[in-house]
Amino acid sequence: MSVLIGLIIGLVLGLTGAGGSIFAVPLLMLLLGLPINDAIGIALGAVAVSALIGTLGNWRAQYILWVPALSLGLAGALVAPIGKYLGSQLPPTMLLMGFCLLAFIIAGVMWRQAVTRPERANVVRSGHFLENDLIQPICRFSPDDQFDTSPKCIAALISCGLIVGLLSGLFGVGGGFLIVPALLFITQVSMRQAVATSLLIICVVGGTGFASFVASNSTVDWILLAQVCFGGLLGMLGGRLVADKIAGAQLQRMFAIALIGITLITLTKPLINGTI
Repeated sequence: MSVLIGLIIGLVLGLTGAGGSIFAVPLLMLLLGLPINDAIGIALGAVAVSALIGTLGNWRAQYILWVPALSLGLAGALVAPIGKYLGSQLPPTMLLMGFCLLAFIIAGVMWRQAVTRPERANVVRSGHFLENDLIQPICRFSPDDQFDTSPKCIAALISCGLIVGLLSGLFGVGGGFLIVPALLFITQVSMRQAVATSLLIICVVGGTGFASFVASNSTVDWILLAQVCFGGLLGMLGGRLVADKIAGAQLQRMFAIALIGITLITLTKPLINGTI
């Protein structure tokens, strides 16, 4: 069962560059009976490993943009341990409610994007934004195709990284659901570049959050983590093989519905058992 959970994490990451961990936490709780803090820790480790696998392929293909990756990733890595510490201080019930609220918001954003901007749901290599776009990005490319390194651009990327890091540590989410749309809005990049850069950032931020989890827990289930990571490897490789064929608005709507369903089950189970 743990391999299946990892498979789902890797598949979602491979197809969308986001959302793997938001599925992992409720699945680890429902199928394996883990407490929410343990589920968050294992999810961070598994997502970081799965994202690393995807990053290696994108590195060779030269899709990764290093300026936003370093700005977002380092800012998120600094804040992720703080989010993990805050999460460990909160009552499990409050943490669960907060996670479920975040999951509903993500599902709503995914559904809205698939309906209103279906082209953004396709993992394809597109060209740069046109000059007559209504919303001009904060970060732009120079005429010789160099990424913008102005203070305004770096500040916007760091601000996004701080939010991603806090949510990652607090709820065990990799942050790709926020990183990909943020990169598309802030910068002048293609969807493929946004997804590739997102995976590297998820790897850095998730890895930092997991390291914080290990440092504060003396009884980490390494066998379980290895099984989930193995499933993530298979899922990531499979997602990369079929991404161009099936990734799109319809798939994103399916993910949104599945996320709402899993989250509702995760929320109602403790209500039925009387633990909330």
